[in-house]
Amino acid sequence: MSSYKIDIPPTALSTLKSRLENAVFPDELEDSGWAYGAPLADIKRLVARWRDGFDWRHEEQKLNAELPQFTRDIEVDGFGTLNIHYVHKKSERGLGIPLLFVHGWPGSFLESRKIVPLLTAGSGDARLPVFDVVALSLPGFGFSEGPKKTGFSFTQYAEVSHKLMLALGYTEYVTQGGDWGASITKEIARRYGGEHSKAWHINLILAGPPATQDPSSYTAIEKDGLARFQEYKRSGNGYYRIQATKPQTLGYSLADSPVGLLAWIYEKLVIWTDAYPWTDDEVLTWVSIYWFSRAGPAASLRIYYEVEHAGQEVGSTNFHIPTIPLGFSHFPKELGRIPKSWYHLVGNVVFEVEHDSGGHFAAHEKPELLVGDLQKMFGKSGPAFGVVLGRNGYDG
Repeated sequence: MSSYKIDIPPTALSTLKSRLENAVFPDELEDSGWAYGAPLADIKRLVARWRDGFDWRHEEQKLNAELPQFTRDIEVDGFGTLNIHYVHKKSERGLGIPLLFVHGWPGSFLESRKIVPLLTAGSGDARLPVFDVVALSLPGFGFSEGPKKTGFSFTQYAEVSHKLMLALGYTEYVTQGGDWGASITKEIARRYGGEHSKAWHINLILAGPPATQDPSSYTAIEKDGLARFQEYKRSGNGYYRIQATKPQTLGYSLADSPVGLLAWIYEKLVIWTDAYPWTDDEVLTWVSIYWFSRAGPAASLRIYYEVEHAGQEVGSTNFHIPTIPLGFSHFPKELGRIPKSWYHLVGNVVFEVEHDSGGHFAAHEKPELLVGDLQKMFGKSGPAFGVVLGRNGYDG
């Protein structure tokens, strides 16, 4: 294990500035708004800020001050050793429940930034449980080393995550994830549930459909969730099909053009959230993590290809269902949701909360709500209280 501080080389910063200074923008149709993708005015404004006003060193210093970061070598069966970057902050009191937070795309360890202090401090309330939080950069994302061979899919992401927790001394732990993080934590629950992974909580719930279903029994909220997912598949998942079929081809553009990378990610940050008030510097910090990533922006795309070609696509029911306790948090502007009658295809649901606001990036958009759900699920009156032996989140 080695402590880690983000310290992007000056040459990388000067190269970025040069590319931004020489940016070439496309034209735009009149009154097209968001219908064709990220608006030209938005991208020009963000590029101008990134080029002339955004202070990466300031953001870098804040991240280093707020998040204790480390790297560790993890041996992955069939893929050699990968150097993994992660955040690890222990609880401020009591025996914190070990919690592994797993991000997705276009997220990163940065998504843990707002929830880490709340989880480790118990929101300042001794009646609430505290957690030891681990938030890794998935291989190929952020400051983790990327795989060098094809075939690195859910099995390997789960293996890396699990071995990291064991290396940190957490032989029993719980998990939380959204986006790919929901699928990876499900794989962890499948492979390591019971002995090591004791419970999991997710905020993207997709599966099915079951062999038989009765749409007339669905609630209005469930029907809306299914409709949202169908609309997403109809008009919002072109990125998915590209990244799942020809990620290398797209990768050349994202690796070469910071403007292209910005537009590709910014669109998702806006349309996948519930009117979240993004500041320009928030967006630029988020995108800069990708631009400065250890393996480069293209590496993060390949998970889509590998998952699809391994037959592990989101919502697949081709594998056995985990039996350890599972909690759901529903946010209305998520990409979609499934009816309660489909839950048996996901896992052993013991906890569920319905929220009236929030979208895809719950840890960033609604950190207090997400943390509150975890505190309820694992607190003294919750259905998953005491699942980790000797570490219940309280003083004793």
